[in-house]
Parts: sequence; C-alpha cells; structure tokens
Amino acid sequence: MTAISLVRHGLVENPDEVYYGRLSGFGLAAAGREQAAAAGRYLATRPIVAIYHSPMQRTAETAAILRAYHPASPPLVELALLTEIQSPYDGLSVAEMERRQWDFYSQISAPYEFPTDIQARMLAFFDLVRQRHVGQHVVGVSHGDPIAFAILWAFGRPATAEQKQFLRECGVAGGYPVRASVSTFSWPDDASGSRPDFSYYAPEGAL
Repeated sequence: MTAISLVRHGLVENPDEVYYGRLSGFGLAAAGREQAAAAGRYLATRPIVAIYHSPMQRTAETAAILRAYHPASPPLVELALLTEIQSPYDGLSVAEMERRQWDFYSQISAPYEFPTDIQARMLAFFDLVRQRHVGQHVVGVSHGDPIAFAILWAFGRPATAEQKQFLRECGVAGGYPVRASVSTFSWPDDASGSRPDFSYYAPEGAL
C-alpha cells in the first residue's frame, strides 16, 4: 500500500481573533503544540518516510513536532501544494467571518481560489507522493479546507463548499477535520486510477 496521512495543523496563537489565512507570523498556541504531540504519538508507530508541510508557520511547527515523536526522524519537506486557501479575507476579524458564515467562495474571482482549484492541487500532491514514494507512508501537514476537499474527492463528491456538510458521511467525526486530526488515504500499489481507502483519527480533546 501507498499511504498519505493529511494532518491539520494544531491550534494557532491568535489573541486578536483574526482570520489569518496566508498571513505570516501565526504559530502554534500551547494547546496546538499539545494537539500536534497527540498526532505525533498516533503516527509514531507508522513507517513514515517523509513529512511534507505547507509554507505556513503553523504547519511547519506542527510538522516538526510530528517528526520529534517519530523514531525514524523522517525528513521535513516544505511544499506549496499543501498551503492554505488563497482568499481575499485574510486579516478580517473572526466576528466578521462568522457574520459571513465563513463563506470564502461565493463572491470571489481570480486570482483567489475556488474549491476546484484547491482540490486540484491536493490531487497534484497525491500524484507527486505516489510517484516518489511507491509502497511507502508519507505525511502532509496542511489546512482545514484543503484536507476537506481531498476527503470529498476520495468519496466521489463534487468540490463545492456545500458538499462540506457531508463530511460526516465520509467518516469525519464532528463533520470537519479538527486540529491535529489525521486523515489517511491508502492505495494498493497496483491501483493506479482508483480512489483510496480512507480512515480518520482525531486526538482526544482536539477542536
């Protein structure tokens, strides 16, 4: 089997309660480091050969914690394919985003990303890993919506914001990938065009 575990980063230190998106300077809170450690303990017994992560500080810190818990100390690889969504709303307050019902997609145009764009780069990551790491297990540390759209693809669902309400039916307890959750996609090595098997793990207490 070739396996890819997508890990959402841990809780971010965000005292001003803004939507940080692709803004720089947002690292993990103490609780986020604890969440990442829980994911690290979960993955420590898996034969991980590499940990890819997005360029965001919070994913790089999460990846480093995962690596610290793994006996093989797999290499860390920064990869833009795993990055946060490109949105015009970076820096808005959480209160304003809640008023907007966290709607990232209904009123945008290029160069901002639509769900199909986000899903396409996650599938490009899957293709890259399956070419580089045949028969091996790799981790990719990413963000909520990129992971959500990858899961929807695995279940043959369209890449739309509305489809995120069906993630629970895809096996995502709680209905959305929680922080430091592990979403694992597995392919038999001879299944070049097939959709993967899927499993989901959420550390106890993760939000």
